[in-house]
Amino acid sequence: MNSPRDNILARLRAAAPQEATSAREADAPPTPELGRADKIARFNRLMEAMHAEVLLTDSQNWRIALKDLVRKRGLNGLLYAPGTPLGNALEADWDSDLPPLVGYSQEVEQCKERLFAIDAGITSTKGGIADLGALILWPNASEPRLMSLVPAIHIAVLEASRIHDSLAEAMRQERWAEQMPTNALLISGPSKTADIELVLTFGVHGPKELIVLLVED
Repeated sequence: MNSPRDNILARLRAAAPQEATSAREADAPPTPELGRADKIARFNRLMEAMHAEVLLTDSQNWRIALKDLVRKRGLNGLLYAPGTPLGNALEADWDSDLPPLVGYSQEVEQCKERLFAIDAGITSTKGGIADLGALILWPNASEPRLMSLVPAIHIAVLEASRIHDSLAEAMRQERWAEQMPTNALLISGPSKTADIELVLTFGVHGPKELIVLLVED
């Protein structure tokens, strides 16, 4: 007498093989296109809802807005990336009465003490996402992740023309598939965490403040 196991195996062997079917990749749901003003408004609203501060400025005045901010906050210095377009712009127009620009130009082990003592760091951005209210950062050797992670205040410079409707649109228009970095970041506000009761707390494991200089062309 065959065992139950033998009966099951026999039925499986006797079953006619089924043709493999391939599932068609589902089309992405259509994303309504927003006008430029609507993108900016949605981006600002969602960022501010996550306790970020958005300062509207333009290409002629963003450095003035930054210097006013630095003076009002009484910062002890501003961490920046020398040799980058943003860093060059800061070096060319930094007033002598301002807190010093501190270049991130050494390995972290060589500048750890200074890095963790500085009040604020400034970085460029790859763009923004309107329907998420998030910044896109692509850290690299010149502008590493620690610049936006370690200082208590992270200042980010974002061009308004680079705010996309959605992440899918950003990936498509910026051609991410051809040039993905080792580390792509989406930042929606200051650092935040939640406990087991889902109580959200800001500024625990990273910057306590996120300030976005939103630069109109």
